[in-house]
Amino acid sequence: MRTALLAATTALALALPLSAQEAAKSAYPSPNEIVAAAPEGEWVAIPEEDLLVMTLAPDAEGKPRQVVIQLMPAPFSQGWVHNIRLFARSGWYDGISVNRVQDNYVTQWGDPNYDNPEATGKPKPLPEGLKVMGEAEYILGDKPNDDYCGHHVCPPNQQVKLGSIRTFEPYATGAFVAGWPVGLGGNQAWPTHCYGMVGVGRNMSPDTGSGAELYTVIGHAPRHLDRNIALVGRVIEGMEHLSSLPRGSGDLGFYTAEEAAKRTPILSVRVASDLPAAEQPKFEYLSTTSDTFARYAEAIANRRDPFFITPAGGADICNIRVPVRRVAEGG
Repeated sequence: MRTALLAATTALALALPLSAQEAAKSAYPSPNEIVAAAPEGEWVAIPEEDLLVMTLAPDAEGKPRQVVIQLMPAPFSQGWVHNIRLFARSGWYDGISVNRVQDNYVTQWGDPNYDNPEATGKPKPLPEGLKVMGEAEYILGDKPNDDYCGHHVCPPNQQVKLGSIRTFEPYATGAFVAGWPVGLGGNQAWPTHCYGMVGVGRNMSPDTGSGAELYTVIGHAPRHLDRNIALVGRVIEGMEHLSSLPRGSGDLGFYTAEEAAKRTPILSVRVASDLPAAEQPKFEYLSTTSDTFARYAEAIANRRDPFFITPAGGADICNIRVPVRRVAEGG
């Protein structure tokens, strides 16, 4: 009898913390749990025309490596986006390589014989029809506001400010436009250098880059690059293939002549809409004007699920990553 009572008391003592945790979990779901419960109607399809499929050479174990990049929609960086589609459709990107991997900064790819301190041959001729952009196009001069989509070409119901959520922004106020994080300051708006964002490599000013060289952020968000380099997209799948590459020991992380074998070949880059229908990847992002996104952003800014002790009271806009999901064929 005494043994049974002791067992029951022990079981009750163990159950109480679990019950408390379950109650806390129910009252304060995690950001991932909030996203998982989002209604289907709050997800927005990403057009296949806005997706790049980049195929890297297989890894050392022979496993395939594919990276999917979502190109930035209007109104930002459209001259560079035009060029990138042109490079992809002309086959210019096929056979280039990753030439620079700088720890906690960027992975950069392009023609190894173009603007590369270890170049050994002639650069590939550029395709015809490329646009040349000025530095003013790094920034949208007419800042998005509450009626922005009413006066500009912008997907309906896809622009929102963070409202009451305080962002830790050293450079600007944070906002989301058409599902993308942007900085707002004065009468201007610009895309932000968050993890996984894709930008255009360039030389010294006034050069703004054509899109022949691209990079992605693989470390702490280098926000000092905002408004200084064109941002054109973000990696939405396969980031692990770019963030885990061997670091270069040359200046700025370039591979030296002795490290030529470390360069990862890029076999092909295709606009997804140009692929056979069965090979076109399908992706959706969570509408940044949805009720779910508002709850998700607030949950990131003030984590109260069981692991956390003290809510932060705010968030860096780069930590409020817009949820993106792959959609199964026929899903």
